[in-house]
Amino acid sequence: MSTRILLDPTGERAATTRARAARPDSLTGKRVGLLDITKPRGNVFLDRIEALLTEHGCTVERFRKPTFTKPAPVDLRHEIATKCDVVIEALAD
Repeated sequence: MSTRILLDPTGERAATTRARAARPDSLTGKRVGLLDITKPRGNVFLDRIEALLTEHGCTVERFRKPTFTKPAPVDLRHEIATKCDVVIEALAD
């Protein structure tokens, strides 16, 4: 029986464990960031989410990654973190 070695493309040797961020009690009055990772039809999903959030009193900020193949640039992540209370990321195809 042969042994197979699977490689993690992220280069991590051990999984990183992070505590989940606390969720707000309500989104009413919050600034919600919507991040489009530029996969096909993600914007369709986010358009609908934006309409629903706006109906419920949220302020919505839209952001877009340059490409879905790489992590969001540091300056984009910083902008989202400083402008928004919460973020929703679209992963639709």
